[in-house]
Amino acid sequence: MTTESETRSLLDTGALAGGLGQRMGIEISEASAERVVGRMPVDGNTQPFGLLHGGASCVLAESLGSVGATLHAQQFDRVAVGIEINATHHRSATRGHVTGTAVPVHQGRTLSTWDITITDDEGRKVCTSRLTCMLRELPQG
Repeated sequence: MTTESETRSLLDTGALAGGLGQRMGIEISEASAERVVGRMPVDGNTQPFGLLHGGASCVLAESLGSVGATLHAQQFDRVAVGIEINATHHRSATRGHVTGTAVPVHQGRTLSTWDITITDDEGRKVCTSRLTCMLRELPQG
């Protein structure tokens, strides 16, 4: 199980965001099995019209929810893998950052489901998403 100091170290190095998350500029500021918060720049994550790409919102949502599910799964010596995500895009963002907050809806031994709310710099809701992860045994090897 990851200790609080190990989690802080992962936050400081950006490792919790993962490869894709790092390329998209995701920064995680808070991570626990009860809540994960992170942000991502709009610049560089837009579609051709200069609006935040809906897929980028999904990457932020899945990154945050997966971190929380992984922290929850560790108590069972398991890993979390995403099996379903949905997203509703409420408004566009064209500048600054968007911030996501993920909170668990269900934390079981085999599934972990998270609600993720993404807001712009003014606190306006940009996207809501729900992620479900399956908790699997650690790979042998």
